[in-house]
Amino acid sequence: MSAPTANTPVIPASATDAALTPPLRERAGDFWFVLRRNPTAMIGLLMIAVVILSAIFAPWIAPYPANQIDFAVVSQPPSRAHLFGTDQFGQDIFSRILFGARIDLLIALSAVVISLLVGSIYGAVSGYVGGLTDEVAMRIMDILQGFPRFIFAMGIAYALGPGIQTVVIATAVLNIPGYARLMRSSMLSAKTSQYAMAAKAIGANHRAILFQHLVPNCLIPIFVISTMQFGWAILEAAGLSFIGLGVETSRAEWGAMIQLGFQDFLQGHWWMYTFPGLAIAWTVLGFNLLGDGLQDVLDPRRR
Repeated sequence: MSAPTANTPVIPASATDAALTPPLRERAGDFWFVLRRNPTAMIGLLMIAVVILSAIFAPWIAPYPANQIDFAVVSQPPSRAHLFGTDQFGQDIFSRILFGARIDLLIALSAVVISLLVGSIYGAVSGYVGGLTDEVAMRIMDILQGFPRFIFAMGIAYALGPGIQTVVIATAVLNIPGYARLMRSSMLSAKTSQYAMAAKAIGANHRAILFQHLVPNCLIPIFVISTMQFGWAILEAAGLSFIGLGVETSRAEWGAMIQLGFQDFLQGHWWMYTFPGLAIAWTVLGFNLLGDGLQDVLDPRRR
């Protein structure tokens, strides 16, 4: 092969990579084609879509305002007027479940985003640097994971006081060690890969190697786990609200609704806690099915 002359155009490596990389729209289309052939993922996606659409259109779907008190219909069982019955204050449970989806989805989204960002960056730096830094960083994660999850969340919530922000912080802190360990594990193998060695050979600095080359190639398992963590975040938030350390019972939140309904457990008012519990179970199952389906789609070994 002859050496390039002065008139031979030199194509940058980045331009060559861009030319060889399929367009984003094409890659998204391929992903959707594979995803829709996975029944587990599609069932989970459908279940989650029902919850999200219910939360978005709650003001138009709900037959009553979420906090409307009517003492004329206190503790009424399910009927045509009140599909899921009413609570001790005459509030329509069906309407409160619809509006409660907004709070629970917001809590889950905030907690997952915070824990994903903090845990991923922490684990990426720990795995890339290695040595004593990695050892100390992982021992800190061991300490956090040494406490029982829910008891640890209870301690955080008790220290900060009840409220939505407290639930978000407590739920996020619980999940940081999981993301950190998963990212570190992926980083240990990624930093010795050929593309990492090539980036070092062309003189890329450590920051570019870490965040431009290595981290993007370690995100697939992170995204799969984060999908499942949405469901677990809702479950943990509901648990904190149930024991009185989360969202106040005056607000339409599923865990708080169960806690309020259990106060009438001996009176046989089963609808007060059954329907909010079913809403939690539906949402958690949907996110778990979607996460499991995404793992099948994104992991070639499981196809």
